[in-house]
Amino acid sequence: MRALTACLTLSILISCINTAQATATKKVIEDEHLPRNIIYLIGDGMGPAYTSAYRYYSDKPDTKAVERTIFDELLVGMASTYPDDDTYVTDSAAAATALATSTKSYNGAIAVDHQHHALPTLLEIAKHKGKTTAVVVTSQINHATPASFLAHNESRGNYDAIADSYLTNLIKGKPVADLMLGGGTKYFIREQRNLTSEFEALGYHYIDRLDQLDDVETLPALGLFAPSGLPAALGSDDPLRLTTMTDSALRLLSSQSDPFVMMIEGSQIDWCGHSNDIVCAMTEMHDFANTLERVKRYIDNHPDTLLIATADHSTGGLTLGKKGVYQWKGKQLQLITMLPEEIADKLIATPKILDKPNSFNRFWTDHIGITQPVEAQDELRQQLLANLQQEKAKDKVETLIKSAIDTLTHTGWTTSGHDGIDVQIFAYGRGSHYFAGHMDNTEIAANLIEMINRKKSSHSALLLEPRI
Repeated sequence: MRALTACLTLSILISCINTAQATATKKVIEDEHLPRNIIYLIGDGMGPAYTSAYRYYSDKPDTKAVERTIFDELLVGMASTYPDDDTYVTDSAAAATALATSTKSYNGAIAVDHQHHALPTLLEIAKHKGKTTAVVVTSQINHATPASFLAHNESRGNYDAIADSYLTNLIKGKPVADLMLGGGTKYFIREQRNLTSEFEALGYHYIDRLDQLDDVETLPALGLFAPSGLPAALGSDDPLRLTTMTDSALRLLSSQSDPFVMMIEGSQIDWCGHSNDIVCAMTEMHDFANTLERVKRYIDNHPDTLLIATADHSTGGLTLGKKGVYQWKGKQLQLITMLPEEIADKLIATPKILDKPNSFNRFWTDHIGITQPVEAQDELRQQLLANLQQEKAKDKVETLIKSAIDTLTHTGWTTSGHDGIDVQIFAYGRGSHYFAGHMDNTEIAANLIEMINRKKSSHSALLLEPRI
């Protein structure tokens, strides 16, 4: 691997910043529109079909009108997501690299170019400028998106090396992020090395349970709440765990005298899309929507702050309606109390549920709740029973459950991977109008880097009492 720290000395970093900004179209941000704080939200895999689906999923059944969601309220534009090759379909690493550095790269790249040279990220730049920095995600904190803001590596799959680099990729002698919340203990607490202890030695307050968040009163801090990604929203002890972490992050960041830049990722929307699991997708979207609501409320009290949100790409080729049927029954998904993966686990562990139609009907009513014809339900029961003893039984049973739910709700999927559909841009607060219209993902980052780099004239600075 070529040297990935080439941009980390002060003089070279400044040079790299200028080079990175030159790769995307920049706008000159007027002084009066420069935000003091930036909150950058990424819905991983959240293409336009997801926000449309969430509108109908959350529609109130007692009103004829379809209510607008937070996504509808904040929508300002669209963005292209293609990587630096001829595929037009990006992975999360290349997309996050573009969103973090304003430079396109190859699929799998973590804030490096094709020659594996480090590209300065907006969190590195913010840290260099003296701002407080934070990352809040529902994946492991060394996953593709957060890694592209905090590290440099030729491959997103080098999880241990990326985690290690959080202690060596330093700006002014300190790690890039003052606050990191998410999952990843298996990468940070390994047999040969305990990175959490090393962070504590640097003064970080380390916690490993969500219910310890209120115990953290000062920064820097590190919270790792699962071996890898956090538990899925549905069935979790805290179905709004991203909202909860964001709320604590805003409390901590507001207690600092310095401006802050925070990246928040709804990581698992993408995982649901890869699995073609509409139940999972809508419950993850609900957490992300609540997080957006929380950030918007913060900006209503801190109008010198910018909210910018987008997706890195769209996942799964989600469609609302399929097989020529002009209908989507997304509201019925709220009846489901257990993810298809967990339903499969329960059926495999307790196969007698499938022995008789009555016992399966009770199980279906308790956990899925969507009415289906008696004949279709018994046919599904027999298919599930036939697959219990087969190789990869769990995958087959889970697929049957998801397929049944898709049939009942008229939900369609075209791929288990990503697609090349443009994604939406959402913005609110100081400087939000600079993100209106159609942009490339690199232009979003270029505008944010411009805002971070620019110093507001003293006569136009707006100082507000911190309120949450």
